[in-house]
Amino acid sequence: MTGIEQRQTIFETRLKKAGLRMTQQRRLILSVLAQADDHPDAKGIFTRAFAHDPTLSLSTVYRTMKLLETQGAIERHAFEDGVSRYEHADQQHHDHLIDVESGQVVEFSSPEIEDLQRRIAAELGYELVRHRLELYGRRIETGKRRSPG
Repeated sequence: MTGIEQRQTIFETRLKKAGLRMTQQRRLILSVLAQADDHPDAKGIFTRAFAHDPTLSLSTVYRTMKLLETQGAIERHAFEDGVSRYEHADQQHHDHLIDVESGQVVEFSSPEIEDLQRRIAAELGYELVRHRLELYGRRIETGKRRSPG
């Protein structure tokens, strides 16, 4: 079973567990979402699914996304642009860098940042239970890039 098929199965299981019927439109939305390798918003999911079923409504997409979020199958991110974007909840922890000009969302992981966050929390008398890091930036022109550190 591929990763996409596994995600779709997880999505379907979560909706059935919530007592919902698995309609063709819901199955299509789940398929589009399972195949997404970006951070689509509801309108983006709708556009991709609508190409396969022009009877689909945007409200069906919104309801389905809300249900998946409630069931813990997806995570909703509200970046600075105010648009809710979604990603699969089955991913390893990672952070996000958002391009302020294009809106592109770049995922990254940094053991150093994770360690620093845990240390800061501990110094303040806390144990981290969850966190989210969002960086906002503008692409540096090729000739002006500096190496990190």
